[in-house]
Amino acid sequence: MRRILMTTALAAGVMAYAGGFRVSLQGVKQLAMAHTSAHAEDASVAFFNPAGISFIPSKLSVAAGGFGISNKITFQNTSTLQQSETDNPLGTPIYAAVAYKVLDNLSVGFSFSTPFGSTIEWPSDWEGKEMVQKLELKSYFFQPMVSVKLAPWASFGASYIYAKGKVDWTKALTQYDGQLNLLDDQATGHGFGFGFYFQPDNQWDVSVAYRSPVDMKAKEGKATFMVPSSLAPNFNGGSDNFKATLPLVDEITLGATYKITPKWLISADYNYHGWERYNKLTLDFENVAAGNQPNDPTVLVTPKNFKNTSSVRIGTQYIFNDMIAGRLGWYYDQSPYADKDFIPETPSFDNYVITGGIGLKFNKLGVDISGAYAMPKSRTFNNAYYNFAGQAKADVFYFGLGLSYNAF
Repeated sequence: MRRILMTTALAAGVMAYAGGFRVSLQGVKQLAMAHTSAHAEDASVAFFNPAGISFIPSKLSVAAGGFGISNKITFQNTSTLQQSETDNPLGTPIYAAVAYKVLDNLSVGFSFSTPFGSTIEWPSDWEGKEMVQKLELKSYFFQPMVSVKLAPWASFGASYIYAKGKVDWTKALTQYDGQLNLLDDQATGHGFGFGFYFQPDNQWDVSVAYRSPVDMKAKEGKATFMVPSSLAPNFNGGSDNFKATLPLVDEITLGATYKITPKWLISADYNYHGWERYNKLTLDFENVAAGNQPNDPTVLVTPKNFKNTSSVRIGTQYIFNDMIAGRLGWYYDQSPYADKDFIPETPSFDNYVITGGIGLKFNKLGVDISGAYAMPKSRTFNNAYYNFAGQAKADVFYFGLGLSYNAF
């Protein structure tokens, strides 16, 4: 039974279109400018840097939006030339934020976002079915925050992160003519964020922010073994409980915006992600001896071998008139693992993305539309641990619609 669950890992990854399983979609306006962060026009800055809410030019600001993500992964066995493609549903991450200036130098805010999560679905009979057939991950970040102006041109902010998540994973048990499903919809985690935001003059915005790791803990996960009834006694009657922890990694962001003219600005970001802490994943079953540890056969330890990564983002905005703004951007995001560690439940690629969009302003109401086309670099891999080799490529497109309102 040791090899039955060798690929099982709680929500080990789902994003074909981001470094690791981080979803960089927390602001429609920001996405149009390569998802850069040094923008304090409305409450959407709350996710990127809690200190930024001190510089929103409104006492009360509200922002919300959502995205659609179309993505397809193609796998080809280089020996047989047989191909398999995912049939993923449309991804729909969302966000919402509010900020309120209590005093001239004190602001409070709240951010809701879905920074990790998607669904990947391979054919049920594809070559890698014993690793994954379908994997659904959802995560929700709730972040209350406070920001204090240290000076007219500088602020400090901090936030508390409460996270909830769900994982639903199905894979084949070919040796037993069955399937395994792992389900947990009560995973939780905690973290924090803090940052500094600067506006030294009318031309510059500078943002420095840190978001801590969040360990998503599944304490009462359910494992369902769908096997012939004659084999069910070997699998604790067909069901078991499990525990696991998925580390959502920390992130450092350095961002700057420079207004070349009153109508034209450019923005740039550098992000650093601490993926190295995800070097393995431990799954602890309550009864079923499906592990690989000699001292405890119910514990499965799976190597992940992730490495720290960075991303570079460049965006621009031009205001055509009092009502219309145009935006463009480009960014590069690294995959956190080498070709030899490629796994289909987290089909990550080095990613080049072109973004664009428009902003419409109707007095105090803003309407933002954005789109992005990703160009993931194809991978040729041979993962000896899983005995899985071939070529993989991805096609990804996203679009978003956001609203913002600066009340007074």
